[in-house]
Amino acid sequence: MQTYVVAFTVALVVAYFVTPHVKELAIKAGALDAPDARKVHTHPIPRMGGLAIYLGFVLAVLASMHINREIMGLLMGGTVILVVGIIDDLKQLPARVKLLGQIVAAMVLLLFNVRIEWLTNPFGDMIYLDYFSIPLTILWVVGLTNTVNLIDGLDGLAAGVSTIASITILLVALQQNFWTVAILTAALAGSALGFLHHNFNPAKIFMGDTGSMFLGYMLAAVSILGTVKSAATIALVVPIVALGLPIMDTAFAIIRRYSSGQPIFKPDKGHLHHRLLAMGLTQRQAVLLMYVISGCLGLSAIALTEVNKVIGMLIIVVLLAVAFFGAKKIGVLKDVDSVKSH
Repeated sequence: MQTYVVAFTVALVVAYFVTPHVKELAIKAGALDAPDARKVHTHPIPRMGGLAIYLGFVLAVLASMHINREIMGLLMGGTVILVVGIIDDLKQLPARVKLLGQIVAAMVLLLFNVRIEWLTNPFGDMIYLDYFSIPLTILWVVGLTNTVNLIDGLDGLAAGVSTIASITILLVALQQNFWTVAILTAALAGSALGFLHHNFNPAKIFMGDTGSMFLGYMLAAVSILGTVKSAATIALVVPIVALGLPIMDTAFAIIRRYSSGQPIFKPDKGHLHHRLLAMGLTQRQAVLLMYVISGCLGLSAIALTEVNKVIGMLIIVVLLAVAFFGAKKIGVLKDVDSVKSH
């Protein structure tokens, strides 16, 4: 049996069977997500389910890989982001403190020499980053960590989108014979999918920041490992396109808040999933539609590795055009109050 299949299976089984125990622990610890004006659920639901995703991932990696310096850095950085998430799920950390924790977790990777050292110029040679390697790596990790965190607004959404993104990167890694990335993303996909059974609508438990930040962090970190083997631009473009849905949702939220004079970090009900619900879709329908969009983006990401640069750039331009047209059509770019008044 292929090692990545072992990693996927171990992660899936562990996350599936550990999640009910994590649910009991979350209830005892008082890690409950209370409903409010922005949230969709109507009664308190235990969070911190990301602990099960973490255990599934770590045990799968230990069972299927030789732990070298880079993998140790990934596991240690992942543990730091997990601790930040657990504290946030228990005590609701201020945004600045949470950001500081994310930066510290990103810096753990740098200590183990997991960093973006160069990029491929689509029109020429490689660009060596030198001193820019450190800020770019931190920006990449913190950016992707928050992107997955922000899309965690409906039952099963973040877990499903992360599973699709992980499988996309896994397929590209297999295509390029990069087994380290393949095993890591198989473990990530398995743990997210094992948890999804308990998290799909109606959710019995939420992953909380413990899970959403861990998944985003790991997708970012594994992508950086991919830059060692393959053209760095492709290694980073694949997760960007695979996670295109949460990334574009975050970008549109920034544009929407800035243009309406709202603080950029102030939460609102203008996210894609909120707009889909406002259009009359049920939670399940909205989530399944977003899975389909993520799946299409995943296929586009795989296609990018198979085509020449001109066709690749064309695919990206088309994806951006479709995204902006769709966002305009359903009102994601408008201020929520102005949407309500129409």
